[in-house]
Amino acid sequence: MSRPLNRAESSPTAPTARHLMFDDLEQLDQILAATSDMARAFVQGADDMDVTCRDFSAFDPSRPMPGQGRGTLDALRAAKEEILPLLAASIGPRYLGFVTGGTTPAALAGDWLTAAVDQNATGPEGSVTAAVEEQVISWLCDLAGLPKGRFDGVLTTGATVSNLLGLVAGRQWCGQQIGVDVDADGAGVLPSFEIFAASPHASMIKDLSVTGIGRNSFTRVATQPGTEETDIADLKAKLAASTAKAKMVIASAGTVNATDFDNLVAIADLCAAFGAWLHVDAAFGMFAALDDRRAHLLAGLDRADSITSDGHKWLNVPYDCGIFLTRHIRVLETCCRAFAPYLQTEAVGNMYINRGVENSRRFRALPLWLAMVAYGREGFTGIVRANCDQAADLAQWVRSHDRLELLSEPKLNVAMFTGPGSDDDNRALLARINATGKLFMTPTIYGGRFGFRAAFSNWRMRDHDMDIVKGTIDSVL
Repeated sequence: MSRPLNRAESSPTAPTARHLMFDDLEQLDQILAATSDMARAFVQGADDMDVTCRDFSAFDPSRPMPGQGRGTLDALRAAKEEILPLLAASIGPRYLGFVTGGTTPAALAGDWLTAAVDQNATGPEGSVTAAVEEQVISWLCDLAGLPKGRFDGVLTTGATVSNLLGLVAGRQWCGQQIGVDVDADGAGVLPSFEIFAASPHASMIKDLSVTGIGRNSFTRVATQPGTEETDIADLKAKLAASTAKAKMVIASAGTVNATDFDNLVAIADLCAAFGAWLHVDAAFGMFAALDDRRAHLLAGLDRADSITSDGHKWLNVPYDCGIFLTRHIRVLETCCRAFAPYLQTEAVGNMYINRGVENSRRFRALPLWLAMVAYGREGFTGIVRANCDQAADLAQWVRSHDRLELLSEPKLNVAMFTGPGSDDDNRALLARINATGKLFMTPTIYGGRFGFRAAFSNWRMRDHDMDIVKGTIDSVL
């Protein structure tokens, strides 16, 4: 007996390959089960996998796309054989590069649901996505210790876009203070715009290029000796000497290397005195507010005009999830608003399409929401405190080691150190450490010296993993 035609086959105009999609729909239970099995094996195996893959030669990126599809189950088998073995175990406990958080089970569930429900989270029309994002942003402000109702914002793809929004909104606000409209008439109407920064992140330098300001078009402020922290006296002198009509100061709450925190109270005072917009890059440092031993480092954050942070770092939700907060939400909406008849709505709620770069937006609030509901403030506090303790533990071990040297006392969750010999010797040593597959650290230059940077930001790191980290380093010295 012949099987009934599916919808694709019954339509004379349907593409010939569409029948695979309808077949897959009928096999959805098997597909989701196979996906779950693969994901479970990867997540549960991350403790024992090589932390990074060093050889991708088995994968041929020039292979042409197949003309005839094989269906999802066959494609999953191909991914299991060809792709998964070549991935980094960045969700695991000993991936110590780039302040990469792992994915908690709740956040993983939220991300799967996000893909399944496939919402375009532009605003309140026909879906609760905008209300969920509004709630999540309120909860994020609470985690950061920011006064209720003072800040609003948007979830972005990451700190790079969040820093971009800070530049765009800040430039618009500066123009408004002197009676010009950059949004309407272009950056050329701003007679002079000077940006001051001591330790800007690489993403901010990139954003200076993207906005047309220029990578080199900022005034470098001195740092406190032996730190990445803004020298307040030098910032004051440079602001006072500036003839620019529009000014912005970029401060740091947790620099990328030494995790230094600027004196935000003093900088906010200077910004108020000289009429400057204050943007604080707190990509992961914002959540130091959860550790009562370090919350004081964020004093003055509530006086920032804009703040950058990330969810895919210390909150351990999947990529991508950036955070942008501002006290001037209407200025941001002026810069990012999108006009089109099909976008008009009478629905009540925030139009997030008007708060960021994207018109089409992933429902990235859902993984955060699930994780926040699942683990609460105490859960995230536990991650932050444990990671800071782990960085301090590694620093103490380095300090007592006869062949290693600590480059900076960790203030947060990053330990920086170096080995014996020249910079070239230590580059080779780092390569040997990472080649073991037991851990992964990134290189850094600090105080003019080459070193190793170990960033602790994963919820899965335990004492057993710390022993492996130390033992592996010792084994290749």
